[in-house]
Amino acid sequence: MRNKGGKKRSVLLAPTDAILESISDGVFTVDNDWRITSFNRAAEAITGVPRREAIGRRCADVFRSSMCEAECPLRRTIRSRKPLIGRTGFIINARGERIPISVSTAVLRDGSGRVAGGAETFRDLSELEALRSELEGKFRVGDLASRSPLMQRVFEVLPAVAASPSTVLVLGETGTGKELVARTLHALSSRNRGPFVAVNCGALPETLLESELFGYKAGAFTGAQRDKPGRFAMARGGTLFLDEIAEISPALQVKLLRVLQERSYEPLGATRSEAADVRIIVATNRDLAERMRTGAFREDLYYRVNVVRVELPPLRRRKEDIPLLAGQFIERFNRLQGKSVQGLSAAALPLLMAHHWPGNIRELENVIERAFILCAAGEIGIEHLPAELTALRAVPGRGSRVRSAHDILDAQAIHSALERQGGNRVAAARELGIHKTTLFRRIKKLGLDLPGRRLRQNKK
Repeated sequence: MRNKGGKKRSVLLAPTDAILESISDGVFTVDNDWRITSFNRAAEAITGVPRREAIGRRCADVFRSSMCEAECPLRRTIRSRKPLIGRTGFIINARGERIPISVSTAVLRDGSGRVAGGAETFRDLSELEALRSELEGKFRVGDLASRSPLMQRVFEVLPAVAASPSTVLVLGETGTGKELVARTLHALSSRNRGPFVAVNCGALPETLLESELFGYKAGAFTGAQRDKPGRFAMARGGTLFLDEIAEISPALQVKLLRVLQERSYEPLGATRSEAADVRIIVATNRDLAERMRTGAFREDLYYRVNVVRVELPPLRRRKEDIPLLAGQFIERFNRLQGKSVQGLSAAALPLLMAHHWPGNIRELENVIERAFILCAAGEIGIEHLPAELTALRAVPGRGSRVRSAHDILDAQAIHSALERQGGNRVAAARELGIHKTTLFRRIKKLGLDLPGRRLRQNKK
């Protein structure tokens, strides 16, 4: 605007308008017909829609949000007369980009107190989302996620292992996620466009397992009326995962050894070999070296499958991952069952942290799935957990209550550092980034049974 002398004159905003124009959150208001009546500068910047184009249009046409239909926060607020705070979703901006946002809403009333519409503030979470993705990337490889230093060592080698064509041996207790590691190696490899075929060698009898692996030709035995391809043929160009490899018979071990040596196999009843164009990953929860010493597993086959070894720690040695893994399972079961369970209660988490987890990650998944049967919404509490976990609240000799989740995580971190440093407390304190006297004080407070102390006792 210009004055009579032609000079530019600044327009003074009302105090409320000045505040709305200066804040970084987007703010808009609507009338009872859902038409936008005000639209601040931050709303323009986040949506990419100029104010002159937004005002007068229905809010759903401007925002194109994931919440604009059945889950509209503003509609819910106007209907219930109650504000909503921090509801998350996303909008599509003018350039067609998906923008994550956090929304808060309130009712607008006129001078006589009647509802005249609603107001909504929304915050751009793009930077926060990018930071979260960056942090997740540090703790994730493929579908594997962990914050444990022990698992980080596994994560560091997986890309190099995946790029190699060599046979891989995955070791770990039952339920530690050996097949998930195998699938991750396949996904990261140059064979990821080919099939991933898994075989549980311990679940099939020897005669059936051989035909399942190598297939057979018509007439190979009574009832074989047509050719049947085996798992090696089905996995051609991809990856074959042989779980529970320690369970196969000596006779089948010989045939598998030949496949690994010559990269070919013969289907039952065949007169000609076929090429084994597969990457082989094997897994077991047994001590293969011990079985080799006792003669239960062939020495030459052991050295063939033990080219590259990946060892998965049990869950009791990576308890810092329990909140992360439980959150993943809760998210998945919410999606599968259409529920809205919010997470673990402050009382339930310490019980999960204190459990020994003999069944490892599979056992944790089963505990969360069981809790979903009893918990329809809200948080998973103590009453939703199985007896073997809730019994920890009053175990004789452990005190009247379970330690806090913070204490359990602290104890786990100290114990892992001491194990890695061979019981050397000074080196463990250096690794943890704390002074040695602080470490000694925490050890005493938590009453830890130290690896170094046990080692000295055993020597005596």
